[in-house]
Amino acid sequence: MKILFAASEAVPYAASGGLADVVGSLPKAISAKGHECAVVIPLYQSIKPELRGDMEFVTNITVDVSWRKQYCGIYTAERDGVTYFFIDNEYYFQRVGLYGFYDDCERFVFFDRAVLEMLKYISFKPDIINCNDWQTALIPVYYQIYYKYQQGYDKIKTVFTIHNIEYQGKYGKEVLSEVMGIPSYNTGLLEYDGYINMLKGALETSDKLITVSPSYAWEILDPWYAHGLDRILVTKQYKLQGIMNGIDTKLYDPAHDPCIAWRYTSDELSGKVKCKAELLSELGMNDNGEPLIGIVTRFVRHKGIDLIRCVFEEIVRSGVKFAVLGSGEKMYEDFFLEMARRYPERVSVNVGFIPELSHKIYAGADMFLMPSQSEPCGLAQMIAMRYGTIPIVRETGGLRDSVRDNGGENGNGFTFKTYNAFDMLDAVWRAKRDYYDSDRWEALVKRAMSCDFSWSSSADTYIETFEDMIKEQ
Repeated sequence: MKILFAASEAVPYAASGGLADVVGSLPKAISAKGHECAVVIPLYQSIKPELRGDMEFVTNITVDVSWRKQYCGIYTAERDGVTYFFIDNEYYFQRVGLYGFYDDCERFVFFDRAVLEMLKYISFKPDIINCNDWQTALIPVYYQIYYKYQQGYDKIKTVFTIHNIEYQGKYGKEVLSEVMGIPSYNTGLLEYDGYINMLKGALETSDKLITVSPSYAWEILDPWYAHGLDRILVTKQYKLQGIMNGIDTKLYDPAHDPCIAWRYTSDELSGKVKCKAELLSELGMNDNGEPLIGIVTRFVRHKGIDLIRCVFEEIVRSGVKFAVLGSGEKMYEDFFLEMARRYPERVSVNVGFIPELSHKIYAGADMFLMPSQSEPCGLAQMIAMRYGTIPIVRETGGLRDSVRDNGGENGNGFTFKTYNAFDMLDAVWRAKRDYYDSDRWEALVKRAMSCDFSWSSSADTYIETFEDMIKEQ
């Protein structure tokens, strides 16, 4: 089986969030199980020179962007058993940053059309094209309109993975003819609520829709989570499936992590105790045996920061310390910085993205607070458990699927259901109570560390899904 993953970013070449981690890890995991995988992304300016040095030029072609013909260079590289292809056009991709430009619609229209045109000039002939998020949403649309019945394109199945339904690629109707070059009689594939919605086009034309956790697959049928697309999604349930993301268990491994002061395993947890002492010392706080809660997140509303803000001081005054790392909306950054100023012996805040410090917090904290309003999958709670740091989460999306409440005997964290600050506070109190029961807490830490969040198990589900699609032909 041959699978081509099309995405706007992939580790280690270009990354701005969790999408890059998925596209950098999942093809590698599937390839390790005996299938051929390839990834195609834009050739961004930000790709490091040492990575560019491994690339080979394949050919150059022209690609239609409505009435325009644009240059397209194709490069390739091999990495970890996966073939990578890169779409080159300096006008579209030689810029500082990946997204946020006035012509993002045109940039990714070009990319999507180029991915399909590329197949004529490379030896990799996919059985499945797995597209990811709105930036690649037009690939299944173009395939259905222009390519499906061309020689060499028959029998390809298209899969579209929704990583976050909030981002849909919505534009005015003028882009249909001026940028996309889609005939007026196909307008219905993309038009939605008075706009051209690229994500809606993928929902209509893909053979399979996948979300990044089972719970998110049914949550997005509800208007609360669907950001306006629930009306179309309820008609597509027959092809909608949720598959849980994994994490890179080599990158996040407390037994070998070079970022942390002491290595440890679930059988020998003394290193975790030393990691906590080292972290507190680095952050300017004393280690007096009180629980330390870690927060590593983007400071945006849907991450549940409003709940934290509501009861933060009550938690701090009860005898709890916080190690906070993140960035985002200024009002949330200002709040956390103010808390660090008021409680310098109990609260440490670092604004920004500091990977090494995030590893230290995952290893050194006792608990990890993640009360998201919505969370398609979430990686931080799985990483925290990998390090024996107990998550406190709201039951939504991937948080519900990965964290079981410790009210019974087989829990791996603490959960609450409603989006309410005092329900979150109750989960924190329960975690704090168990923390002071050393035998119960150690058993909980070991259960959390024994959970399998590797990509291997997720890859098995993806393979089974892809094979079933091919059998349907």
